[in-house]
Amino acid sequence: MPASAPLRIADVSADVALLAGGGAAILLQIAHPAVGQAVAEHSDFARRPLDRLNGTLTYLYVTVYGTPAEAAEVARRVGAAHRPVRADSYDARDPQLQLWVAATLYDTAMRVRELVFGPLREVDAETLLADYAVIATALGVPRALWPTDRAAFAAYWNESVASLRVTDASQHVAQQLLHPTGGPWWLRASMPLVRVLTAGLLSPDLREAYALPHHQKRFDRIMRVTRAVYPHLPRWVRFAAQRRYLAAFRKRQR
Repeated sequence: MPASAPLRIADVSADVALLAGGGAAILLQIAHPAVGQAVAEHSDFARRPLDRLNGTLTYLYVTVYGTPAEAAEVARRVGAAHRPVRADSYDARDPQLQLWVAATLYDTAMRVRELVFGPLREVDAETLLADYAVIATALGVPRALWPTDRAAFAAYWNESVASLRVTDASQHVAQQLLHPTGGPWWLRASMPLVRVLTAGLLSPDLREAYALPHHQKRFDRIMRVTRAVYPHLPRWVRFAAQRRYLAAFRKRQR
């Protein structure tokens, strides 16, 4: 029986289950001191807790599933939004900072994917890593900076994680993110689950640095139920958010 074709980014990145890694991705991003300072000074999770999520999902879905012209437009908008985010010690358009942001999106997506669907085949893992380069290059990261294979990504990741530092600014953003006082009621109602998932996907060192309570048994139970149910849902249900965000982007374009 012939082997199935490798998974591609369009096969996996619209799965709504991957949103479970969103909180962990943001906390990883802001544990980079420059990113944390930039987000603290230029984002407002307290008054607009969904802005970063909506912006990230629009960027991701349009980049992967939109036309080349749409992908170029969403990249232009992200670049314009980042242009004023700069100071003596950081510039949000710095390719190294954008590389870290893209790497956190890839790493958390792959970890959640494997928790829900099981381990990736080596060919799938390598193909998806190569495909995810588009998330970084659309942010202005030179293609040569994106790791060429999983071993290179692991080396980059380990080196980057070793230099992370949770600052007061990072702590402040994390508090606003995980304990929102504004936004719709359903967002606030979902936060206990978000906190469990976020803590479970972070390393022990980062959980301690952010002072996040961790409930391993609860996290494992949630993952068991998700593994038993989610993979059997039809694709149109699992990809519903991607259709919504892409349609909203196209409506605004018109």
